[in-house]
Amino acid sequence: MMRQYELVERVNRYNPNADEALLNKAYVYAMQKHGHQRRASGDPYFSHPLEVAAILTDLRLDDATIAVALLHDTIEDTDATRAEIDKLFGEEIGKLVDGLTKISRLDLVSRKAKQAENFRKLLLAIADDVRVLLVKLADRLHNMRTLEHMPEHKRGRIAEETMEIYAPLAGRMGMHDLREELEDISFKTLNPDAYETIAERLHGLRERNAGLITDIENTLTERLAERGMAAVVRGREKRPYSIFRKMQQKSLGFEQLSDIYGFRVTVGTVEACYRVLGVIHTTWPTVPGRFKDYISTPKQNDYRSIHTTIVGPSRQRVELQIRTISMDRVAEYGIAAHALYKDGETGGRDISQHTEDCRAYDWLRRTIDLLSEGDTPEEFLENTKLELFHDQVFCFSPKGRLIALPRGATPIDFAYAVHTDIGNTCVGSKINGKIMPLVTELRNGDEVEIIRSPAQTPPPAWEAIAVTGKARAAIRRATRESVRKQYGALGEHILKRAFARADKTYSEDLLEAALNDHAQASVAELLASVGRGNISAQSVLKSAHPDYQDERAAPAQTTNEEGWFGLEKGAGLKFRIPNAAQAAATSADPNEPGETGFGPALPIRGLTGDIPVSFAPDGGAVPGDRIVGILTPSEGLTIYPIQSPALKEFDDQTERWVDVRWDIDVNNPERFPARLSISAVNEPGSLATIAQIIGENSGNIDNVKMVRKAPDFHEMVIDLEVWDLKHLNRIINQLRSKPNVSSVTRVNG
Repeated sequence: MMRQYELVERVNRYNPNADEALLNKAYVYAMQKHGHQRRASGDPYFSHPLEVAAILTDLRLDDATIAVALLHDTIEDTDATRAEIDKLFGEEIGKLVDGLTKISRLDLVSRKAKQAENFRKLLLAIADDVRVLLVKLADRLHNMRTLEHMPEHKRGRIAEETMEIYAPLAGRMGMHDLREELEDISFKTLNPDAYETIAERLHGLRERNAGLITDIENTLTERLAERGMAAVVRGREKRPYSIFRKMQQKSLGFEQLSDIYGFRVTVGTVEACYRVLGVIHTTWPTVPGRFKDYISTPKQNDYRSIHTTIVGPSRQRVELQIRTISMDRVAEYGIAAHALYKDGETGGRDISQHTEDCRAYDWLRRTIDLLSEGDTPEEFLENTKLELFHDQVFCFSPKGRLIALPRGATPIDFAYAVHTDIGNTCVGSKINGKIMPLVTELRNGDEVEIIRSPAQTPPPAWEAIAVTGKARAAIRRATRESVRKQYGALGEHILKRAFARADKTYSEDLLEAALNDHAQASVAELLASVGRGNISAQSVLKSAHPDYQDERAAPAQTTNEEGWFGLEKGAGLKFRIPNAAQAAATSADPNEPGETGFGPALPIRGLTGDIPVSFAPDGGAVPGDRIVGILTPSEGLTIYPIQSPALKEFDDQTERWVDVRWDIDVNNPERFPARLSISAVNEPGSLATIAQIIGENSGNIDNVKMVRKAPDFHEMVIDLEVWDLKHLNRIINQLRSKPNVSSVTRVNG
């Protein structure tokens, strides 16, 4: 176990001005508090915080962080209190220790809802001060190194939590060495057979290529020295989990991997990096498609390096990473490298003072911003995990702005990465000057231009296409808002019509008085609930006007009134009949087709209007039909032609009937669904003749179903889309004129 003076010496090596008194006091206090406590391995418990502190000294962190590492388990596992630590070590250290105590109590592999909420708490804790995360990662690393001493039933849970949460977080913070060690130990615990298999293959490869790394290191160093380049070349072997992940992702065998051995070339300046690259590429042949320049376009976690693969000595493929000393520090320590000293500065520096311009910390802040976007904890967890595990691609806007996105991202993700409004109004994209589908997967270096329309709203299907959490969250919000507005518009129409029928005043002030009775937070929510059919218009009317009494006459059979077609009950209802209603229009506005006795009829254009509309499932409706709307709870309006037999099911449900009318935009024609039942002669070419007539008349066949097939005739049902009733009748008449067509009838469900 490391002694007190040894810890202070480790800190003094990189920080000669370390606060030795603080370190000594924290060491003694933690040792006394943990007393005779033992770990599962039998070692004194104090050895754990001491090892955590040692890991952080390797990262060269400030004195306060080292003190927090020594104290991080005192509140949780001893009788120490937050107030006591605040008094002895200051509120800053007390706050950090308290934050770590709260994190240690989070279960991040429990059922999904609880896991998601705990993950949010974790990110909120580390967002306030990144030192909380650094101490927690060091704590988790030491626990993983001693995982074999834990009971077997706990190992899997700890390893799973590490693989899912802490290792990816370390990677996002740029701490690649720490991430790889966490992943490797977790992999060995969760999949021991695969780990042993890869370890054996590596051992065999190591024996066959004894001295290979040393030979390549020497050869590269000599070649660079010949060109006057002073560089340090270090070789390393890939870890088993890194190999396993690449084999899984690329569907490769072990023998097909070209970068089991990698080499880092470290030089003094950025200019020297490119000179080294020139020397290497003019000395050995390169492997096409294996060059990446992360110096000109750094990763979001601040990683900067040049990657290239060559066919080196002994015809062995060699992956090279070329970087400066400072870049190498960032690659090794990640966000912790911001606590290192620059330009000859001395003295301990608080890492929290160096993270404001850190790109890795930017990702964390953006992720925290998603917490306020209204997603459920489960959605937040899912989207954040997606971004944690994805590699990146770098794309450019037409003005040259660099946008980093997860691998697999589409122009939709790009649009939302630029700005939410750009994503919401996106209708198309140009990639490298060429119009491409929005589902196109972006590649490194693509220039992406987003085509926009102010009338666009993102369709819900985009959520399945988007990769980034920001895009998915924005699409969900826009979809919810669009649906809410649609139901709100429908609810407003229904209420206005109900108030007009009752000869009562309608106003938003009256609706506000009804909010408490219906447990609604706002008028907009009340209208949407009425539109969904969850709240009846009559109940809102009674809440707004407590003196209202429903005095409608009892239903009476009406068979000769215009527009009823024999429906048994319909008192108080009136349906618009095209032309007849327009002739009786009383509206002062020449563009308004008129009103019924109970307020304006709801205009119907199609499926893309301002209200949630669908058409009768068996037969549909087309402009020219006399139509009626039936309100279906949580689904909106279903439009039926007035002759549909299905309407008899609703003739005693007066609250569900809504007066509707066609409102077709001649400048933007839209097709509508209709269904035909056709009996045709069973001979070759009959179906082709039918399809040809429909096609020649600009009809669109949506579905064909063979209902009955006999030796002489067969019957089929065809769902098609037409412009209006006149268009449909023209198709029906031409079909009937063909000699191989026996009968054509329109189906009304």
